[in-house]
Amino acid sequence: METNNFDKILPKPFIVKKFKKETHDTFTIDLISKSSKFDFKPGQFNMLYLFGIGEVPVSISGNAQNAKTFIHTIRSVGTVTKKISKIKSGSVIGVRGPFGSHWPIEEAKGKNILIIAGGIGLAPLRPVIYNILDQRKSFNKVALLYGARSMNDILYYKELETWRAKLDFDLHVTVDRGDKNWRGEVGVVTTLIKKISMDWNNTIAFICGPEIMMRFVLEELLDLGMKENEIYISMERNMKCAVGICGHCQIGKEFVCKDGPVFKFSRMKDYFLKREL
Repeated sequence: METNNFDKILPKPFIVKKFKKETHDTFTIDLISKSSKFDFKPGQFNMLYLFGIGEVPVSISGNAQNAKTFIHTIRSVGTVTKKISKIKSGSVIGVRGPFGSHWPIEEAKGKNILIIAGGIGLAPLRPVIYNILDQRKSFNKVALLYGARSMNDILYYKELETWRAKLDFDLHVTVDRGDKNWRGEVGVVTTLIKKISMDWNNTIAFICGPEIMMRFVLEELLDLGMKENEIYISMERNMKCAVGICGHCQIGKEFVCKDGPVFKFSRMKDYFLKREL
C-alpha cells in the first residue's frame, strides 16, 4: 500500500467481516474495505483506530499472498483493545497502514529457517509461515518452536496441528504450566532448541515474543554459533504516530515504527546487552 505520509496519518474506515475468539483474552478480526488494497509484507503492522476511544498498533497476522482482508490477532490488555474485543461483525473501525519493516523471506531462500515465537508473538510470524509453506521448495529445513503460558493460551491450535502433520515442517510446542490434559512439552521455549538439528552456519532465525524470552533465545542461538546478522527479531513499543515523528517508540537512534518493528539483532545488540530484563 504505497501512500504518502499525510495519507497514512488519516485512518480509513474498514468493516469487521469476522470476529473469532482465540483464547480467553485474545481474538482475531478480519477487516474488509471496498476502497483500500490489502498489500502488505509479513511483519508489518497497522494502526487500528476505534472512533472516540483511541488507536493501537497491531501486527497483520494473515496471509500476504493475494490477501483479500486485513487479519489481526489482538490481546485484550488496554482500554482500546478491550473495547475492540467487544465489537461485532459489521462494525466500523479505522485503519492506518501498513507500516514498518518486514521479515526478510526472500533473503532466506536456500537456507534453514528457524521460527521461534512466544505467546502472541506467533501472530506476527504467521504470515511468514504461510509464505514459506507456499514456497516450501525454496527453503531447506524449517522449524517452528512455540511457547505459551498454558494449554489454554495456545494460539491457532488447529492450524498448529495442521502444520505439525507436514513431513517437511518441524514443529514443537511447549507450555510454562502443564495440567492433566496437556501431554506435550513443559518449560520455556529455549528448551525446545535442543530438539532440532540444523546447520547453524546456514540458518536464519525469526523471533518474536516477550523481551525476556527473546533475550534468552538470542543468547542460546549465539552460543550455538549463529551469526548476529542472521537473527531477526520483532520489537514491540508504544507506537503513536507510526511514521517516526512522535518519538514514543524510539530506542537509541532507532524508531520501532519506522525502522522496525523487524530488526537484525546486530542493530539491537547494545539494547539487549545493556538492558536489565
